Amino acid sequence: MSRSSTVPSFAVISGAQVHGILDGRQKEVVDIVEQAYRIHGDGETVNPPSYFLRFPDRPSSRIIALPASIGGDVRVDGLKWISSFPENVAAGIPRASAVLILNDHETGYPIACLESSIISAARTAASAALAAAKLTEGRERPRRIGFIGVGLIARYIHSYLAGTGWSFDSAGVHDLSAEHAAGFAGYLAQAGDNGEVTVHDSAESLIRSSDLVVFATVAGAPHVHQPEWFSHNPLVLHVSLRDLSPEVVLAATNIVDDVEHCLKADTSLHLAEQRLGHREFVDGTLYDVLTGRLRPRADRPVIFSPFGLGVLDLAVGKHVHDCVAKAGQLAVVEDFFHELRRYG
Repeated sequence: MSRSSTVPSFAVISGAQVHGILDGRQKEVVDIVEQAYRIHGDGETVNPPSYFLRFPDRPSSRIIALPASIGGDVRVDGLKWISSFPENVAAGIPRASAVLILNDHETGYPIACLESSIISAARTAASAALAAAKLTEGRERPRRIGFIGVGLIARYIHSYLAGTGWSFDSAGVHDLSAEHAAGFAGYLAQAGDNGEVTVHDSAESLIRSSDLVVFATVAGAPHVHQPEWFSHNPLVLHVSLRDLSPEVVLAATNIVDDVEHCLKADTSLHLAEQRLGHREFVDGTLYDVLTGRLRPRADRPVIFSPFGLGVLDLAVGKHVHDCVAKAGQLAVVEDFFHELRRYG
């Protein structure tokens, strides 16, 4: 049999197809993300550092490459290529755009290119919802939620919390844009199960009135510096990674998804490490929580800081690919691989 007969096909999967597979299936996606975290914790992944493409003439923008490989029952390699251009928001289009390339585990050939802004948002939200559930096991769940930063990721996190059984007596919103804050408050009110929705004019007011605080901003440096704002010991989903000062970090229990990834690139935890000269303030990983090795203290704020691992994108992307293929709806690009004979 010639080698060319084993070359896999290559397909393009649109955002509409991705949305069709993932929409309304929050519990399923959370399970996929949990499985990926367990595979990663068991040492069956390769997840090198992300690579940042930055632009001297556009300092607020960047494009990030996240290469990764995941084993277990998933068995796929690949790359997420995701851009963040904050100025897009003023132009009326989303800040982030992304594609995900999946590579065949046996041959290395790329098998699919998927629109990945939805996959990225879904795996981020699923990670946050998983952490919120596991970090509150055995205790009363938070009843007051607050969102600082109200873009696409905040909306996805809310939908994943709601889709996995969370409801709230009250919800707070704070954003530098009054227009965006009002829009997100309207979304929360329309979604239901959030109680009274309040737009806060300060981060302090929101934090002090919330038992579960979600940071989903584009902040490049800490803007919350007061540990006393967290004296009521809330659960903090620090998804945007750079909002909290070292003082706040060091006064809390700190859980990450991966220590090496989270303590880089001037994240809040990286700044704390630079100040102390060690990492002992990191209490453990979400894998430690999943396996019962770590049970966070109840007498301190608990901060979950997820870097967002490329293996999560691969796990969710492979699930989407397989579902589309099973439905017979793969848009295969015929003859994508052309030069398949070594000597022509």
